[in-house]
Amino acid sequence: MADITYTDVDSEVSDILNKCFLTSFRNGYLKANDVVLPVYFKKFGQRIQDMDIRDDDVWVCSYPKTGTTWTQEMVWCIANDLDFEGAKQFLPERFPFLDHTPLFDYEKVLPEKPDLKLPLYVSDSIEYIDKLESPRFIKTHLPYKLLPKKLKDRSTKAKILYVARNAKDTCLSYFHHCCLLEGYTGNFDDFCKLFVSDSLCFSPFFDHIFGYWDRRDDPHVLFLKYEDMKKDLRSVIRQTARFLNKEIDDDQLLVLEDHLSFESMKNNRAVNYEPVVEINKTHNLIKAEGTFMRSGTVGGGKQKMSPEFVKIFDEWEEKCLVTSTLKF
Repeated sequence: MADITYTDVDSEVSDILNKCFLTSFRNGYLKANDVVLPVYFKKFGQRIQDMDIRDDDVWVCSYPKTGTTWTQEMVWCIANDLDFEGAKQFLPERFPFLDHTPLFDYEKVLPEKPDLKLPLYVSDSIEYIDKLESPRFIKTHLPYKLLPKKLKDRSTKAKILYVARNAKDTCLSYFHHCCLLEGYTGNFDDFCKLFVSDSLCFSPFFDHIFGYWDRRDDPHVLFLKYEDMKKDLRSVIRQTARFLNKEIDDDQLLVLEDHLSFESMKNNRAVNYEPVVEINKTHNLIKAEGTFMRSGTVGGGKQKMSPEFVKIFDEWEEKCLVTSTLKF
């Protein structure tokens, strides 16, 4: 029996997605166990399910644009005893994105771009991860139910850190991300409609969060919130260090806190994804302007949304969280 059931995306939603996103990287959309993903994911879904998991793997999981890169850099630095020299290596090389290849169909792009040379972590992110030396650091936006079987059944001691963020700020950040890196050409109001109707890649949004929130008491799972990181990063660093069984003294804490500041991250080419943006622009794959890291604030989504959408999001969030102890 297949581990993933594939179904069609609602035809109206499919039309909107195909209209609003450039088709450079995509051949349409589907649902994998009710999760919206590009059709290209189907080629890799079972390989992900069957991945080998090692006891010393460290996974950072999240819905897109919830503080993933920030969390990755924090985790990698703590786990590697603040090796800032090693941290100069491009983050996708030392902390690869599992879903990179299933998300972007470069096979569709390459025939027209013969001079576009792709590293393995882009052309086959699953193979790249399989070949990594231990300990491996792996990023994914997949919900819990689509994680590799051996990671879900907890037959290993692999660690999972999940970072969540409030819906409005996630929506705004995801909008800018999709304009810059995924070819979104619509306006913000249309994007809000897609977000709140759970029609974007890796949605449903709250189901994604609950898949990990419901496992927060597992000793191998650490649930973090972006808002807590903004409010008291030192406490989150200490919490993460304990989870990773690492010691960090006060002096190290201050140095790492500075390294993880928004300005430092934004100006750090190892983590700010500007090299990827430049490649996309050089090969005319994306037409939008902007930067991968914009403001990093809490509350920006509410400020940018119309009063109508603020109300819609508030009612949606209240409905989805009514029976949960999770609050943002």
